[in-house]
Amino acid sequence: MQGIIPDAMQEETEPMRLSIHATQAEYRQTPIWAEVRGMPPREPAALQRGTEFVPAQVVQVDGRRYLVWIEPELARGKTKIYTVRPHPRPAEGFQHAQTENALQIRYRGKPFTAYVVRGAPKPYFYPVMGPNDKPITRHFPMQRVAGETTDHPHHRSLWFTHGEVNGVDFWTEGNGKGTIVHQSLEQVESGPVLARWIARNEWRTPDGKPLLGERTEVVCYCTPDSRWIDYAVTLVAPEAEVRFGDTKEGTFGVRVASSMEVSRNAGGQIVNAAGQRDREAWGKRAPWCDYTGPVDGEIVGIAIFDHPSNLRHPTYWHVRDYGLFAVNPFGVHDFVPGTPKGEGDYTLKKGDTLTFRYRLWLHKGRTDEAGVAAQYEAYKHTPRLVWRP
Repeated sequence: MQGIIPDAMQEETEPMRLSIHATQAEYRQTPIWAEVRGMPPREPAALQRGTEFVPAQVVQVDGRRYLVWIEPELARGKTKIYTVRPHPRPAEGFQHAQTENALQIRYRGKPFTAYVVRGAPKPYFYPVMGPNDKPITRHFPMQRVAGETTDHPHHRSLWFTHGEVNGVDFWTEGNGKGTIVHQSLEQVESGPVLARWIARNEWRTPDGKPLLGERTEVVCYCTPDSRWIDYAVTLVAPEAEVRFGDTKEGTFGVRVASSMEVSRNAGGQIVNAAGQRDREAWGKRAPWCDYTGPVDGEIVGIAIFDHPSNLRHPTYWHVRDYGLFAVNPFGVHDFVPGTPKGEGDYTLKKGDTLTFRYRLWLHKGRTDEAGVAAQYEAYKHTPRLVWRP
């Protein structure tokens, strides 16, 4: 969510004031980005309103600077005015550490997630800690834990692949399957508000031929009751055109904790934006979907938001009662009865790019009580920002 700070920044003795107007949505514990043109605020930065100080972080993206914060609460139709100042009590937030196999992300000293880049046919996130500081995705196949299911060993916690790319299967794993090979990590940063990194990966055929280039940008945020993972992946066809095939086996996937599975009849629940539930939600189109259930005795949820700019928005959902939770814009033949095979194909021409953006919101409580619909509207609609001397 982006606004713009004017070019003429005043001295620190005359701090800028920011008006944030909630014109189309409400913002409660929602990440906000504002572009800074000119001298950036001195860090550690904060937005002050009365005695309230909201931590902020300066982030540079593609040569542009942004001021980023988590907006505590602003109702639709309301306006709030902040003053940008140095933070009087710097907040503890994210930390990162790189190992040979993974980028480890922690929040206030506790595990948040890890982006694993070695040891598997594709990069993936594991563990993914929920809002109650407990793992919210399945451990298998990375670990065997008593009571967990052990089906579909290619469901590695949280990942992005597809089952038919120029006829090559990247969704499952093993001999004759495609692999996604990690190339590098770029612009890794962490601070009081967010952790962010860019990964470069390469999709290869079973004989090692490059098929796709991949640039993935991840941003993580955290509050006491919620966690966010913003995921943006850009694919490029460097050598020749690439066809994404019409199959249900894809694409941006999560395997929820086994205790959350609907099929266990232990409290798991699937709800999409249209109100369709559980098995009824499979293959349907919706701008968001939410999978909730118990983890260590507490109801938590994973909501996935489909960005309005994505291909075939609102997307199709390959979401199963046994714990698979995936966004798939390509599998039209499988999802829509009577549709001929190939209807969901998409061809990426040589040199062209295809970008997908998603937000995972990890929350406490059921869909309605958590306010998933309102959080999606906040993701979809940018607030109006006005900077004043």
